[in-house]
Amino acid sequence: MSIKFSKQIHHIVGQAIARRRVCGPQRFSYSFIGRGKANGDNTAKFAVSPQRWLASHFALHLHGGETGEARKSFWNSSPLRAIARLDKEKMVSNWPQIEARIRAHSPFLARALERYPTVVAQMAQGDMDGALAAAHAAADPQDGVARSLRRRRGAIALAVAGADLSGAWDLDRVTRTLSDFADQALEEAIAAAMQERYPDADHKGFVVLALGKHGSRELNYSSDIDPILLYDPATLPHGAREDVADAAVRIGRRVSELLNARDGDGYVFRVDLRLRPSPEATPIALPVDAAIGYYESTALGWEQAAFIRARAAAGDKALGEDFLRQIRPFVWRRSLDFSAIDAIVDISRRIRDHYAQGQAFGPGYDLKRGRGGIREVEFFAQVHQLIHGGRDPSLRSGNSREALRALAEAGVIEPEVATRLDEAYVLLRTIEHRLQMVEDRQTHELPPTMAGVDNVARLHGLEDGAALLELLRPQVEWVGRNYDRLSPDSDDASMSQDGDKLKAQLTDMGFADPDTPLARIGRWRGGAVRALRSAASREALEQLLPGLMRALAQAPDPTRALNRLDDMIGRLPSAINFFKLLAARPALVELLAEVLSHAPTLADALGRRAELLDGLIDASAFDPPPSVPQMAAQFSALEPGEDYQMLLDRVRQRVGDRRFALGVQIIRGGDPMAVGRGYGRVALAAIEALGAATVAEFEAAHGKVPGGEMLILALGRLGGGVLTHASDLDLVYLFTGDFLAESDGPKPLGATQYFNRLGQRITNALSVHTASGPLYEVDTRLRPSGAQGLLAVSLDSFARYQREEAWTWEHLALTRARPVFGSARARAALDAVLKETLERPRDTEELTRQAVKMRGDIARHKPPASEMDVKLVPGGLVDLEFLIHVSQFRHGMAFDPDLSVALSQLVEAGHLPAALIEAHDLITRYLVVSRLVSPGSTEPPEATRSLVARACGQADWDALLASYAKARQCVGDTWAAIAAPYQEDA
Repeated sequence: MSIKFSKQIHHIVGQAIARRRVCGPQRFSYSFIGRGKANGDNTAKFAVSPQRWLASHFALHLHGGETGEARKSFWNSSPLRAIARLDKEKMVSNWPQIEARIRAHSPFLARALERYPTVVAQMAQGDMDGALAAAHAAADPQDGVARSLRRRRGAIALAVAGADLSGAWDLDRVTRTLSDFADQALEEAIAAAMQERYPDADHKGFVVLALGKHGSRELNYSSDIDPILLYDPATLPHGAREDVADAAVRIGRRVSELLNARDGDGYVFRVDLRLRPSPEATPIALPVDAAIGYYESTALGWEQAAFIRARAAAGDKALGEDFLRQIRPFVWRRSLDFSAIDAIVDISRRIRDHYAQGQAFGPGYDLKRGRGGIREVEFFAQVHQLIHGGRDPSLRSGNSREALRALAEAGVIEPEVATRLDEAYVLLRTIEHRLQMVEDRQTHELPPTMAGVDNVARLHGLEDGAALLELLRPQVEWVGRNYDRLSPDSDDASMSQDGDKLKAQLTDMGFADPDTPLARIGRWRGGAVRALRSAASREALEQLLPGLMRALAQAPDPTRALNRLDDMIGRLPSAINFFKLLAARPALVELLAEVLSHAPTLADALGRRAELLDGLIDASAFDPPPSVPQMAAQFSALEPGEDYQMLLDRVRQRVGDRRFALGVQIIRGGDPMAVGRGYGRVALAAIEALGAATVAEFEAAHGKVPGGEMLILALGRLGGGVLTHASDLDLVYLFTGDFLAESDGPKPLGATQYFNRLGQRITNALSVHTASGPLYEVDTRLRPSGAQGLLAVSLDSFARYQREEAWTWEHLALTRARPVFGSARARAALDAVLKETLERPRDTEELTRQAVKMRGDIARHKPPASEMDVKLVPGGLVDLEFLIHVSQFRHGMAFDPDLSVALSQLVEAGHLPAALIEAHDLITRYLVVSRLVSPGSTEPPEATRSLVARACGQADWDALLASYAKARQCVGDTWAAIAAPYQEDA
């Protein structure tokens, strides 16, 4: 152990002992060990440091007037060995007190003390693991399955209670032990039922799915279990004249009987089979295919939430895991289904109403269903899991504490919220266990009298019921307030159905021309729009309408925003989730109004995929995209069982989400240069993800070409690393190795045919149009010999072409070339070809003459759309690119594909004026913004001009126009100076 580590522990021990003296050992364990600071500061990290853990254990073991010698003795030995020794000594010395508490306050456990002496003997020695082992061995070998399970269950209940009450086990160990025994009991019951009926058959085709706390391995001390029983008709054993469905029901019924039956030894588990689909109309065991069909088509929202905690617990687990894999899209939807979220919130509200007596805190309070109780901690986590888990698999844990931790680590909820919810959950579940230990009853309510509360408190180790209520109250009140945030009451009055009153409301909201929104609302309400023909969709609209119209009235351009919204709704197949999302996230309504006012490109994307708004719920949507390798890994992440076609769809969705979020960043004032580079990284990650997946799929059919691999070269804006929202991808496909080689797969192809087909597949993957629209437009015309040449050529052929046949414009294009796909070795070989091509001696006079001629041809054949067509106007981006590329070749330097880097190097060397750097920055910023807000290269609408000016670093539109004119003048003059000697030749 390091000196620093030891000093940290010494410091924290002092805090810990002081805290323990104030609040006693039980409350200390919640207020200090579970938090990050001794003063109860809730902003601490969620996880407990090893120093804190050691220190807290030390403080728990020391009493009152600890001496310096006691502390010195502790540190002279290994702290971990000392803690283990102290733990055992403490348990041995405390066992008489714990046993006395059990006998005084838990009739059920008092009877168990007499019934299971071997378990008691182990606990008296401080060996709680030994007690559990003794409990598992408590049954007589001659017992049948049912009696054996009942006896073991009683002994395990005692062992778990002893470990819990002594503090030897934490809540997770307690609930996991109970859950593991439930799995074991189900496994043995299934085996017994199968053996009774089909002794010679393989025990396959029948599975028990655990739901609820059993599914999440958080089972209560005295709990029922809520399994779903499924079977596979093709593999389930059954009699020669027995219908397989009847066989499944008989097995399920027998399993339930074995666990439910009671005698003098008690019972194993109460089994509740009502969580299966349509329990009033279906048999207790269902065929897998029928269950899949139900969950894919008609399941209710609460059932979606229930399956967050589902797992295959016993029986044919492979069958159960395959079933859960197949219904995973039902549970974890990439686009939000607010019906499930509404169902959770609605259930919690109805629970509060139904169990009204248990809502008031005090005697009789319902720890599970009361306001601020266990269920509200669980529901809070599940709502956020349903919102974010479809996009982030790390948030899918069924365990409530793990889910809270994951949500905090992902930034979905604040760490302090996760910490407080976890503390409350541990305390509430622990006291719930104390209630159930008294008489092994599945109760969640505090006793109705203070005498009863006193009894529970003393079993827990507190002085009386008042101390227990004092311990619970702040946690319960905080959880209730926190949960109420999920569904705040709306202050908005509904929009009137009367035309005159509605017009007055719209005027009050700020619409200068209320007739336009009045007509739109009338159209929506009238059912003329496909997405609004159902009663549910119109109800969702009415809930949203006040906030929506208020946001639109305050939009930069209310009329344009309203018209685009109407057009967008008109293209949606259903608007229910779209409206519910906006109603649940008012901030998104304001953001939507901005997007509709400023960005027709983004509005069009929303019309195709309204769920693009889902991704903006996460604050991380407004962060710069991560690195290309990180994004490529995210894009490529597949659920188990998904195939290549599913991967293509998934990547297209994820890339679309990223591009949409980047566009919104510009609308929200983001830096266009950073966004442009973000667009570039997203495109590179898409190429990497789709390229790798397509190569793997192609190799499965055709094998590999020995010594050969695909290379992709990016040119143009992609090669330079800065894209706009509308940029296409200029790609050249190359391959290494011998072009005469042949692939080694089941369907072999010659190398040239192989890589040309593969290149076309990758192009299709990147550019195919789907319901979500196109991903990218891919331009491959910059390949050797242009559109008349092969799509993919060997690297050797490419090098030879550049040496012997390439035109000047092709070498100019190579100044922005960047290898973007292929192994490091292959990329290095391609880089060497590019370097040799660009740096070889050449006739720079002839190159300049041809460049001037090319620029003149472009001006004649592609005139600018307006004076704000920043790319094509004289003194615009095309002129700037030509003057940089010509300067690179004339001076034989600065061959960096990033224009800003190349320009800076040329300026630093004294070959170009420094003013061009500022001009390039302004022109590029304007290009990135204008492609979003004015895709026709015309002046942006008046309401959008201030946004464009700010994005370009200018005070207002007039200042932008002045700076734009200055930049064009600088670029134009510089290009004219280069081109003037060659104008007559052009």
